[in-house]
Amino acid sequence: MAKKIIAIDGPAASGKSTTAKMVAKRLGFLYLDTGAMYRAITLKALELGVDVNDEEKLENLTKNSVINFENKDGTSRIWMDGKDVTEKIREPEVDRNVSYVSMHEKVRRVLVKMQKRMGEENDLVAEGRDTTTVVFPHAFKVYLDADLEERAKRRFLELKEKGIQTSLKEQSEEISRRDKLDSEREQSPLLRDKDAVVVNTTHLTIEQQVDRVIQLFLQNVAAEA
Repeated sequence: MAKKIIAIDGPAASGKSTTAKMVAKRLGFLYLDTGAMYRAITLKALELGVDVNDEEKLENLTKNSVINFENKDGTSRIWMDGKDVTEKIREPEVDRNVSYVSMHEKVRRVLVKMQKRMGEENDLVAEGRDTTTVVFPHAFKVYLDADLEERAKRRFLELKEKGIQTSLKEQSEEISRRDKLDSEREQSPLLRDKDAVVVNTTHLTIEQQVDRVIQLFLQNVAAEA
């Protein structure tokens, strides 16, 4: 029997991660953060001194990496080669470099293969830049969006809560840069799939976002029954 998959896409800081985690928890599905996989590879490359523009070395590094997700007690952790890197992959240096790593076709090919395998084995909620267009083209698709100002504010508050020094202006510039890189890259650019349901989260609370996505998903399931 085919597994149920909800694929959530959208630009940086649009609420993908938090929404996907909560939707997965409420439905009892596996949570798959595809972006975290690229972040984990970026972190490993930075720690090993691998040039983020060297596609061949990054492909080899990715092939020789073991990435696992652990959903436990309502939280999701990501492990790289047996080490919990959940917090480290969200640090500013990884933010600045992950778009370069994710541009490489050979890196994406390896990680997409891993992601598709997870979708064959689990009902899941997947979020990430190309989940709706490349990884799970037959999933129920949601595209979360929000105004740049609101996205910058969210990222600023998230980093501030973690004790990371930054500014609203810095985050606005960083997210604008990420949007440009992700939209213009050759491999799997950020695109809104024509079949995706668009949910603008600018004026929604996280609970409202989650309720809306679940409502839309259940309506789709009922319509296909």
